[in-house]
Amino acid sequence: MNTKNKEQVLTMTVRETLKSIMQKELEKIPEHLETLEAKERLNILCKLMPFVLPKVESIHPSEGECFRW
Repeated sequence: MNTKNKEQVLTMTVRETLKSIMQKELEKIPEHLETLEAKERLNILCKLMPFVLPKVESIHPSEGECFRW
């Protein structure tokens, strides 16, 4: 096996390992959140929100509006 193939196999193995670890940790989030104080829980949820909900962009009030009737 050449060096490039070894690197690809190593990269794939590391990714699969990390994916497995992350999946296990994600499943534990509800349990961990229950152990936190309300303020800490809200702080964590606010930090996780961008990964779950789309970001809201502000718009100018006249954007897309017809100026002539």
